[in-house]
Amino acid sequence: MKILSALNEDARRSSREIAETIGVSTGTVYNRMKRMTERGVIRGYIPLLNHTKTGYVFTILILIQVEGEYITDVEERLAATKEVMAVYDITGDFDVALIAKFKTQASLNAFIKSVLKTPHIRRTVTSMVLNVVKEDPRIQT
Repeated sequence: MKILSALNEDARRSSREIAETIGVSTGTVYNRMKRMTERGVIRGYIPLLNHTKTGYVFTILILIQVEGEYITDVEERLAATKEVMAVYDITGDFDVALIAKFKTQASLNAFIKSVLKTPHIRRTVTSMVLNVVKEDPRIQT
């Protein structure tokens, strides 16, 4: 957990720097990171972007009801879209929750219309984010 916490702060840190911080050998850090990667605990290393500054000014949340046997197919189709950041299989009145980001109103409009045309979707509710209070994929360890 100490290694993950150190990576959460700055994934560019070297094994040596992490080892010095948490008080273990560089080899131990390297081997544990390798094992966590092999087990899928660590899926990759990416920068945390300010999406607004990169031009993605529209964030939307769509709740979707899908015909039962087609949920996985619909989720996979939506997940393949480059603007889609997250697709969740959820409980409650809806089956799928989707979060996506767009640079233009036109691209947002086209995406929503394509979602509505997707086979086996019964109903959608779309909300646009007005203000981001917190957006951070990291869980504090």
